[in-house]
Amino acid sequence: MSAGNQKSFGDKPEDRVSVVEIWPEVARAECLARGAALKWASGVFCRPEHLERLSQYRKRESQRTTSIHTRLKSMVQSYLEGVGWGLEQLREARTELKEVSHTLKKAGLESNGNSEGVKSLERLREVSVNHSQLLSAVSNLPRLYSVRSMVLETERLVESRRLLEAHARLMDLERWQDDILWQLHGATGNGLSTEDQELVDKYFSGVGQLVDALGKELWAVVSSSLALARQNPTPFVSAVRIVEREETLDRALLEERGGNRGNTRPLPRGRPRCWRACFFQVLEEAVSARFRSVSYLHTRGPGLAGHLSALQHGIMADLTTVRHLLEHCVPSHYQLTGAYLRASHRCLHAHLAQVSSWDLESGEIFAVLNWVLHIFTSPDMMGHPELVGVMEKEELGPLISPEGLEQLQNKYVQRVRKSVSEWMHKALQVELQDWQRDQEPDTDHEGFYHTSLPTIITQMLEENARVALMIGESLRDQIIQMGLYEMENLLNRFREALVEFGKEHRRDPSNRKSKFYLHYLLASISNCIILKQSTESLRQQQSSRIVSQFSRTPPNPLAALDRAVRRACRLVMDQLLLDLQPLLPGLLTRPWLVQGEPVPKLCHVLERHLELYSRVRPPCRERLQEEAQWLMVVEYVRALMQKRLVCRGADERKQLAQQMVQDEQLFREMFHGLDGEGSVPEVNPLALLPILADFIRLKDPGMLTLEVTGLAAKYPDIGEEHVSVLMDIRSDVSRDIRGSVLDLLEQSAPPLPAGYRPIFTDILVRPSSLVFCLPTAKCA
Repeated sequence: MSAGNQKSFGDKPEDRVSVVEIWPEVARAECLARGAALKWASGVFCRPEHLERLSQYRKRESQRTTSIHTRLKSMVQSYLEGVGWGLEQLREARTELKEVSHTLKKAGLESNGNSEGVKSLERLREVSVNHSQLLSAVSNLPRLYSVRSMVLETERLVESRRLLEAHARLMDLERWQDDILWQLHGATGNGLSTEDQELVDKYFSGVGQLVDALGKELWAVVSSSLALARQNPTPFVSAVRIVEREETLDRALLEERGGNRGNTRPLPRGRPRCWRACFFQVLEEAVSARFRSVSYLHTRGPGLAGHLSALQHGIMADLTTVRHLLEHCVPSHYQLTGAYLRASHRCLHAHLAQVSSWDLESGEIFAVLNWVLHIFTSPDMMGHPELVGVMEKEELGPLISPEGLEQLQNKYVQRVRKSVSEWMHKALQVELQDWQRDQEPDTDHEGFYHTSLPTIITQMLEENARVALMIGESLRDQIIQMGLYEMENLLNRFREALVEFGKEHRRDPSNRKSKFYLHYLLASISNCIILKQSTESLRQQQSSRIVSQFSRTPPNPLAALDRAVRRACRLVMDQLLLDLQPLLPGLLTRPWLVQGEPVPKLCHVLERHLELYSRVRPPCRERLQEEAQWLMVVEYVRALMQKRLVCRGADERKQLAQQMVQDEQLFREMFHGLDGEGSVPEVNPLALLPILADFIRLKDPGMLTLEVTGLAAKYPDIGEEHVSVLMDIRSDVSRDIRGSVLDLLEQSAPPLPAGYRPIFTDILVRPSSLVFCLPTAKCA
């Protein structure tokens, strides 16, 4: 049959209807298939000429459909074969189950028949149990009769502390009790009944009380072993022998039950006793009790060091007793010295944790830290030659954890900081009171002014650093760091006090308390230099950089020192200016030109100030001399810029220039010590006066352009207004020359070089009287 004539299942309409009714999904699948086929056909035969290949597509699809039907039939056939094989296996299993069920029913009937015969043996079993119990009772009658007397005799032995004999009797009683219980357990065959257990426990009730009494006496002997060792160690030796007997018996019972798997004999009640572990526990409790016996009444304040010293002597005395007396009374595997060390270490750890939790002062914290870090590990304690080989330090661990030590050190630093802050505040108050004294400050062996402030501060910080170093370098570094912070805070308050001191002096300069105002300012500068040296010394002592617990930024006392010194120097210069102020209006006037006044008086004031500056430690002495030189030159040039004197001719210009040169010579002679003792500034302010004199003395105004060029090269901060005033003082400069000079100055104004100190910037010039000129244009 060809593929075109073959019809498969489902081609008939009635078959399709039945299939759709059974599987509704078939209709949906067929619909989707028809839609997909239609879409495919519309894409392939979109033009009439494409219909020529219709027969080819029909033949290919028919072959594909036939192939699919063939694979489907093959797959269904294989499924049907598998279902048939499974049904055959189920039939065989059902047959086998029927046979097993029949056999089980037959066995159940036979078992029911045998149970009737077993019931007749119950009476025989009861008679056998009673006979076994009576036999056990008869065989144990002699022991049972002697139990009461044995218990009473053992009690007397315990009370008289004849511990070895009492323990031997106790072991006999326990053995009898164990044997009776085992006989009753084996006689019944079903285990020991509750009634029998209660009966035996009641009859041997005194044995349990004897165990408790003997244990109480044993632990009393062990707890007082240190005292007994010096008097009579026999009770302690007996206690150790009893402990070892109990350990041996516990071990034997456990091995007997563990080694023989078929042995169902239970352990006696209260076993294992583990008296060796109890021995060491009682020993530790005895050590703890000795710690508690040390008086706690005087452990605060200065008494804490004595308390720790008493602990040290007590521990070492006990260790000597244990090592030389008790160690020989116990087996070698006890390692009694090591056990006592561990117990003492645990008690010390707990005790010091309690002490550390108190609100301790700095001295108390130092005593604890020194004892923990140095005394405890010294040859006088754990580092003793006889104890070094007993136990490694790592076994004991630290007395205080690293976190606890860090907390203690931080607490110590906080306490010391509070004390240092209070002392610094008091020292500053004393310093402020010294400033009000009606006498000069004290001088040292070199003749420099000073007060007690730097000595107090330096000694306090160095002493705290030295004490902290006794604990360790880390604590020393923290104390130094704290001291630097407090030093910075003190210097900030010191600078504020200087400012207030200056304000008070300016309010009433004639006050009697202000008589030595300048002297104490100079003493303050010397104090800052001493404090700087102390600060640098403290910083050099620090072994490493540490993370500060006081602030996120590191301390910078040197910057605070520099600010305080600059403020004090500024006040000194203000005082110099105040003393010069009455004489400055007479400078560069016609009386000055004729008589030379008031330059000698100015030199006298300057000389008096410079003499006082010599009482200041270098390098601030040279700094004050330089500042005085700059101030004098600035005020001299400021007086010149005020045009108090305008030359009327060439003779006056020459006379003015000569007088300025003479004044410069006087000033230079007065400041002669500046070149020899200190560093000369890059721009010497005194050199400005001859240059200005040459500008005024110049005969040919046409050469002023060249003169101004040289002046601007040396002093680049000079402005047009300053040059304009100089030309006004000459009074012979034409408008054309003036304009060309100012234009040249404006065009060739160089930038200020690095490190140059301006001198004309601080000198303001009064505005010109030609108000009609625009500020951005040159007046014609």
